[in-house]
Amino acid sequence: MKTITIAKGDGIGPEIMDATLKIIKASGAAVQFDEIMVGEKVYLSGNTSGIQPQAWQSILTNKVLLKAPITTPQGGGYKSLNVSIRKTLGLFANVRPCKSLHPFVSTLHPNMDVVIIRENEEDLYGGIEHQQTDEVVQCLKLISRPGCERIIRYAFEYAKAYGRKKVACFVKDNIMKQTDGLFHKVFDEISKEYPSIESKHLIVDIGAARLANQPELFDVIVMPNLYGDILSDVAAEITGSVGLAGSANIGSSCAMFEAIHGSAPDIAGKNMANPSGLIQAAVLMLNHIGENEAASSIQNAWLTTIEDGIHTADIHKPGISKQLVGTKEFGEAVIERLGKQPVQLPKVHYTNGITLSIPPYKRKAPAEKQLTGIDVFVDWKGSHAEELAKQLQTLNTPELTLTMITNRGTKVWPNGFDETFCTDHWRCRFYAAPNTKLDKKHVLQLLFSANEAGIDVIKTENLYTFNGVRAFSLGQGE
Repeated sequence: MKTITIAKGDGIGPEIMDATLKIIKASGAAVQFDEIMVGEKVYLSGNTSGIQPQAWQSILTNKVLLKAPITTPQGGGYKSLNVSIRKTLGLFANVRPCKSLHPFVSTLHPNMDVVIIRENEEDLYGGIEHQQTDEVVQCLKLISRPGCERIIRYAFEYAKAYGRKKVACFVKDNIMKQTDGLFHKVFDEISKEYPSIESKHLIVDIGAARLANQPELFDVIVMPNLYGDILSDVAAEITGSVGLAGSANIGSSCAMFEAIHGSAPDIAGKNMANPSGLIQAAVLMLNHIGENEAASSIQNAWLTTIEDGIHTADIHKPGISKQLVGTKEFGEAVIERLGKQPVQLPKVHYTNGITLSIPPYKRKAPAEKQLTGIDVFVDWKGSHAEELAKQLQTLNTPELTLTMITNRGTKVWPNGFDETFCTDHWRCRFYAAPNTKLDKKHVLQLLFSANEAGIDVIKTENLYTFNGVRAFSLGQGE
């Protein structure tokens, strides 16, 4: 008997969890449940993480969490519990199947069957943000080689295990050449290890357009965190409803399963919510822990319920639906159909034996790292870059020389344009003189001189080459 940690969450969470648990129990799955409290009540009790220590212990002991949506209170100081759980437990892969249920759920894409695999731990979801001047805040986008390798290899292993023929990669490396560029580079490297699987790269904007218009072109799509979060919701919605989609969050030792929609407090307690997203998450969970017969039985019963036209309000449509039901009644209809199989929709039969083995990351030999300059970010209330440049040029040394000033990434000195709008946040680039071996002492001296000159330095970024290759972005217009 496997023990599963469950969290009923907030809003519609308790309703859809109760319906889902009744279905799991009726299926005969050899599982039992350990309930924890997370979410809004925990936040408002003074716990800014939204989860108590004893709840962590349950998850770490049982290794599997089935979680309903939660509500994060408005205002600052509250961190996303979903992100915290994913990162704390190392749940690096978010798997979101998006399959149309035509003709029983209205969709413009009857042949859609896409799995989106989203990196789950890094990118902008590091949540590292700072206000640096009166007018400018920043958010750090962190992409690592280990993070890229794990999620991209997982995507190809998933395609291989489930008989998928294609893996596509969506990034924006025409703009973010270092971060998204690394993701693209690793995708190209790993794709060569899977010659039987077709691989393709698309810039995320055109990729998103094609996914929305021609989803049948795609099979498995792997993306960094932010793009995957957005486009998996888009993909789920165009199958018929975001309320139909579940997701798996997979790590090396733990896993979390959840619906992809939110807690919908406006309909909480009204017996209106569609429990399908959490039911689909439960099917993924049962398959994950080897309860394949129960997973197959629930999925076929759910498909039969959809096929029979028994629909909740979000997917109910005259001429297609036959009966409008609430949350509780939909769950009961699924239970009544356990043991039955759909007639038109493809039935499923999950089997044991599918495992996705991702080898541990092996750190490569370090590249030769050379300091070649420094970007000094300055809070300055002036408007003409020429004036700032005159002040900064007094800091020039034989080793470091001011070569460029940008504002919001656009070069404004030398040879800037009056038309460029500027804020109070300036990036001032100092390059090493030719044939100079720069070290941190030169940087510290520059910063000391800036302080003595009354220049408000708010942050710095060292500029490096790795094996002689520039590893920092140029200014726009540089």
